[in-house]
Amino acid sequence: MKKLVVFYSLSGNTRAVARRIARSLRADLMEIRTVKSYPDDYDVLLSLGQKEVRSGYMPQLEALAFDANKYDTILLGTPVWWSSYAPAVKKFMSCVKWKGKKVYPFATYDSDLGHTPSDFRKALRGAQVEPIFAVKFEGGTQLTPSADVKAWVAQIQ
Repeated sequence: MKKLVVFYSLSGNTRAVARRIARSLRADLMEIRTVKSYPDDYDVLLSLGQKEVRSGYMPQLEALAFDANKYDTILLGTPVWWSSYAPAVKKFMSCVKWKGKKVYPFATYDSDLGHTPSDFRKALRGAQVEPIFAVKFEGGTQLTPSADVKAWVAQIQ
């Protein structure tokens, strides 16, 4: 069965990684998009992001291009927001039946992963959740070598 790479990206870092992964695996690619866009002001965005993550907020999403319930293997990408996955990813996860699926989470981050790995395991109950793959960025520059991304993708069946 075909694989699905699904991701949320605000700055474009996660999008770039997701596209490379999907291309390498010849997988379907789907971007999670929120109906309401986030503010451009960085300080306002930081405050809002922190508030959303801490409150468990889940934004409304635009219609999705694929039905994730039809895939057995899903690669799920997120930027790290306040030590966890982005609220849009939380909303997406709440819409999928995870039982019996194999999930390969990946995250882009600039300081640390926080509790993102354990948050994924808790949220994806019923799925076989593989260890998270982390891609470090500084601003828009990827610090994790591309060879590491390729090696991770090569292990996915």
